[in-house]
Amino acid sequence: MSESSRSVPAALQDPGARRHPAALAHRGFSPDGHENTLAAFRAAAELGFVWLETDVHTTLDGVVVAFHDPTLERVTGTSGNVNDLTWEQLRELRIGGTEEIPTLTELLRALPEACLNIDVKDEASVAALPGVVAREHAAHRLRVTSFSESRRRRALAGITRLTGRRAKTSAGTLGTAGFLAVAAVAPLTDKVSPRVAHALWAAHRAAWSRVVAPFDTLQLPERHTVELPLGRRVTVRIVTRQFLDLAHREGLRVQVWTVNDPADMDRLLDLGVDGLITDRADLLRDVLLRRGQWPPDPQD
Repeated sequence: MSESSRSVPAALQDPGARRHPAALAHRGFSPDGHENTLAAFRAAAELGFVWLETDVHTTLDGVVVAFHDPTLERVTGTSGNVNDLTWEQLRELRIGGTEEIPTLTELLRALPEACLNIDVKDEASVAALPGVVAREHAAHRLRVTSFSESRRRRALAGITRLTGRRAKTSAGTLGTAGFLAVAAVAPLTDKVSPRVAHALWAAHRAAWSRVVAPFDTLQLPERHTVELPLGRRVTVRIVTRQFLDLAHREGLRVQVWTVNDPADMDRLLDLGVDGLITDRADLLRDVLLRRGQWPPDPQD
């Protein structure tokens, strides 16, 4: 048995002896830009996608809707904030002039076989989302995430409290930053023993257990641009083979967003990522078909 295999629990040693990569349709699939609409979600489902990525905001009267921006202007041409309107007001608006804004309930009912990767975008949804999930018996169909660790943690706790189930979840900003810190030193500590990075990550989890909810997945871009003083920028590559190795040793899946070029899809899949999130569901399907990796695994 290798040093690496002794350093982590057996069940987590090779989550990568995996089936097919995960494929997530980012806000559905709509070449016309009608994102987060029932038409876009149905189009992705018709291509064979099981996992649909979406976002939620909540109206003034507590209705959870699939919508990305806090404001309405970009996709509806109407000024105002989602949180400031009632559902009766919001339902009159159209995305791209033609498509209705769907409620989360409508989406869950319209596509009962679909799984949703939900980004909790606002504070109101922390309270409202768990009730929808409980009423629709949908906890097993979700992955919950948010850039805000607080929103992610409290939304997950609400779902568990109302349903008795733990939904899948990907790391928020704080959890991702902690893992990146360990990943940065792992190439050095691995020269001593893989157990060092494992111990460092365990220490992070223990220290942050009250504020960072456990997660099973890291969803992040391949590269991140850091803004520096005097208008300078530095682009850092996050997803490397070493990063993936550590994630897999710790039982975490890595899904990269938002990948729309077939050459990038192939390159990242060759590198060993566990899944891709894309606006171009049609192109990702073609790539995975060509690679003999279609259909995607619904468990991811």
